[in-house]
Amino acid sequence: AWERKLGEGGWIGLGWSADANANANPNADPTSYKKRSPYGNRTTTLTQQVVWAEEYARVQAPGRYGHIGENLLAPTLLAYGSEEQRREFLPAIASGEQMWCQGYSEPGAGSDLAGLRTTAVRDADGTYRITGQKIWTSLAHDADWCFVLARTEAGTARHKGISFLLVPMDQPGRIEVRPIQQLTGTSEFNEVFFDGAVARAEHVVGGEGNGWQVAMGLLAFERGVSTLVQQIGFAEELGRVLREAARSGAVTDPVLRDRLVRQWAELRTMRWNALRTLGGTPDPGAPSVAKLLWGGWHQRLGELAMQVRGTLATLGPYDWSESNPYELDALQRLFLFTRADTVYGGSDEIQRGIIAERVLGLPKEPKAPAGPGGSTQGTQGGDR
Repeated sequence: AWERKLGEGGWIGLGWSADANANANPNADPTSYKKRSPYGNRTTTLTQQVVWAEEYARVQAPGRYGHIGENLLAPTLLAYGSEEQRREFLPAIASGEQMWCQGYSEPGAGSDLAGLRTTAVRDADGTYRITGQKIWTSLAHDADWCFVLARTEAGTARHKGISFLLVPMDQPGRIEVRPIQQLTGTSEFNEVFFDGAVARAEHVVGGEGNGWQVAMGLLAFERGVSTLVQQIGFAEELGRVLREAARSGAVTDPVLRDRLVRQWAELRTMRWNALRTLGGTPDPGAPSVAKLLWGGWHQRLGELAMQVRGTLATLGPYDWSESNPYELDALQRLFLFTRADTVYGGSDEIQRGIIAERVLGLPKEPKAPAGPGGSTQGTQGGDR
């Protein structure tokens, strides 16, 4: 309901434009936010997008449920999709009516994404039949559509022969979604099984066999404005930890006090780095640097949240009962969830490999021997 409310006001997809440079124009009309694009969103400048996103996070408005469609798929369609695809999908995303999930990682192809084994065979009528499994698929249990990486050319390996397919999730008997319970007790991640799931030929983005290029382009969109928004949320969490430290008296410990100050200073550094790269020339290392910075920072914040409590960190907010055996407060959830921050979205090891090879030009890491499934590890993809 909240997504639809935002959609009514044109606040989803601020600044979407087929012209990649349109929103970076410093001389853009300052009243542009009052206008709507053909897709239903407001045509804001880059500065206006930042202001909106930061204020939204600062007032602690509801968490966004449609961010995968808005921030990942939509920019990808604008960059690589056809105008027919844009007009079919972007208005539904902009109105808050259509939710998406991302079908990238597989049990044997997470960080080594090029080792994926999901296949899509094209029938005579142009329909694709998808068979395989995806894992760690955020919000798949509620999604209407999924963008799926699948191998469409038999006999190809690694980055070749992969296509980027738009797949409807409402296919009983052909798509099964199984939630994965996490340390926090929640289940926003899922396993997704495809057994002959159907995708239409006109829903291949960027052309058959060009999926790797499209997939890597999508990963580059996970920076900029969305990074600044994320940091506002981090600041709110840091403030909660600081208040807990004051309440518990942990601020009198010089070691903990030093760590709290360091967390604040590092968060400010991440903000300036994000502003430095915002709207600039694409940098192949920027997404990896950003992920390394915030993944480690957020994980250390979760650890600090427990340290400032001391032994009380082991106690839940309510007494245990058979009907309510697994109750955590916000800081405990923060600690448990952040254990995964240096793994998902591309592990720290993978990000360092990308920087070493693609930015510094160092020799490629030697490939490990093939595992039981025939794939090798040590190449960079993007664990989702």
